[in-house]
Amino acid sequence: MTAVPPTTSPASSPAAARADAAWWRHAVIYQVYPRSFADSDGDGVGDLAGITSRLPYLAGLGVDAIWISPFYLSPMADAGYDVADYRAVDPVFGTLADADELLARAHELGLRVIVDLVPNHTSDEHAWFREALASPAGSAARGRYVFRDGAGPDGDRPPNNWRSVFGGSAWTRVTEPDGSPGQWYLHLFDSKQPDLDWRNPEVVREFHDILRFWLDRGVDGFRVDVAHSLVKAEGLPDWEEKAVMAGGGDDESAHANLGPMWDQEEVHEIYRGWRQVLESYNETGDPAADRILCAEAWLPSLERTMRYVRPDEMHQAFNFHFLDTAWRAEDLRDVVDESLATAAGVGAPTTWVLSNHDVVRHATRLGLPPGTRRPNGIAADDPQPNAVLGLRRARAATALMLALPGSAYLYNGEELGLPDHTALPHAVRQDPAFRRTAGEETGRDGCRVPIPWVAGAPAYGFSAQDRSWLPQPLVYGPLAADRQEGVPGSTLELYRTLLRLRREHRLGDGTLEWLPGHDPSVLALRTTGDGGRPVTVLANLGHDPVSLPDGLEVLVASGRLEGGRVPQDVTVWLA
Repeated sequence: MTAVPPTTSPASSPAAARADAAWWRHAVIYQVYPRSFADSDGDGVGDLAGITSRLPYLAGLGVDAIWISPFYLSPMADAGYDVADYRAVDPVFGTLADADELLARAHELGLRVIVDLVPNHTSDEHAWFREALASPAGSAARGRYVFRDGAGPDGDRPPNNWRSVFGGSAWTRVTEPDGSPGQWYLHLFDSKQPDLDWRNPEVVREFHDILRFWLDRGVDGFRVDVAHSLVKAEGLPDWEEKAVMAGGGDDESAHANLGPMWDQEEVHEIYRGWRQVLESYNETGDPAADRILCAEAWLPSLERTMRYVRPDEMHQAFNFHFLDTAWRAEDLRDVVDESLATAAGVGAPTTWVLSNHDVVRHATRLGLPPGTRRPNGIAADDPQPNAVLGLRRARAATALMLALPGSAYLYNGEELGLPDHTALPHAVRQDPAFRRTAGEETGRDGCRVPIPWVAGAPAYGFSAQDRSWLPQPLVYGPLAADRQEGVPGSTLELYRTLLRLRREHRLGDGTLEWLPGHDPSVLALRTTGDGGRPVTVLANLGHDPVSLPDGLEVLVASGRLEGGRVPQDVTVWLA
């Protein structure tokens, strides 16, 4: 290595990193998709009791908190993101008593619990919407949702030209109580997910009460679904472009359209109110007692995203720009620098994420050629990724991510190196995007397949019976947790080691500096935790092996080193 002095990332001054040691600024948070995590009753669908039974595993993995996707009462038109009752647990997942037991057990194990909240829309089976359908146009009941008269002389055309994210029109016409064709209601997603009208004060008050309901039960925060929606532009003007979510645009700039249905200025006042509710549960101001909000907001720039984490709004926002960055050293360095700088500009930490329930898993995605636009699912007749290369790069990407300052999110099963199921039969697919586009969009089912626990057990240990709500691929057997437990070099043990070292060296609340003197295809950096020992990180994305620096000991490597050198698509930590 050269002796040229390192350069400090513009957003990583020690003062900025150490001004606040709140837990959420450096936490590693593990997403549990409840349908697919663990099934305690043998019906083929995961549940809360199943999650509780596996909490010791998560504590042993080394994460700080879990985020649980929706488990509310729901007809499951969109896997629980269509909520019929925000204060009830759907019987498929258990009961409120099961939720209370999960919270108590998690807290005993030192794990915080974040729950999903879906404020943009309810289910069409929610009591409010049923009341709206039974009420006349202009009623208070309809005023909670976005009802409008149709266009044309007979009102038989939608009020505007908006399209659903899941395909088709964003409007559905209702039949009035007297049997006549009536008004139309807005649904940016499925027709069973009517959008609420957040200009209505009653809606605002209701969600403050929902927040308090779960805060009173002990939850530590909320992940907010479609956080950049809620408020729609006055007058609902036409919008010619396709409404997209989860990076579904046709080019690199289209994380989401900044159309009249997204990112309206008034949405920020809603979250200022929510922040006040959460802070009322921490009157002493103890950072360890903070309850948090995390925004799911697919936006075209980090600057727009970071407006959601200004000091009086949310605590975190997912960094989807990092998730979408191509596996190229220059691109990764740029997004790390920009992420840290824009977050520091509003006094927030950045978050890092590579996989979740809405995107192709990174062990599969990174097996595609770098720069390939991320697909919305992969089907059997699509070009197939290189599974071996994908897992190799995924391990290297995770090792890079977990070294970075800030908070990190993991998706259940990624610690096992799980790929997407890229050969799911169309007949079993359940994503409404697949149904509403007649298969044009493959959808998200491939990343939601139940995870394997025991290789030789029915449903790979996911269920006591040989049942799983989506079929598991054969490759999941060798990747089951019991096959990796205690096995040096396994992906599970790699994650455990990375998480242990990250905590020991306090990398989450540390600073970052880039180390010069390396080939542009190599990411070379040093992270220093608050009071911890500096850790040097080398991620080799180039063809030629990279020599290890003198005088440093290898702490962990994402892949096998070759004669003291780091081969392609391997990340190593040294101290």
